[in-house]
Amino acid sequence: MQKTKKSVAKRFKLTAKGKLVRRTPGFRHLLASKSTKQKRRASKDKLVAEGHAAPLLRCLPHGL
Repeated sequence: MQKTKKSVAKRFKLTAKGKLVRRTPGFRHLLASKSTKQKRRASKDKLVAEGHAAPLLRCLPHGL
């Protein structure tokens, strides 16, 4: 039985259809210098691209 990679489990979550969701980078500090458009887009979660999702899904064998 394969163990869950905890580093992956903390950074990604699965949707109901089994896709991976990630946080957008660049939204933790130095926000005063960023445009409103940039901050608005960074505040939303994004789906992981299909080509990158396969190895990450193998790190989550129990479907957290």
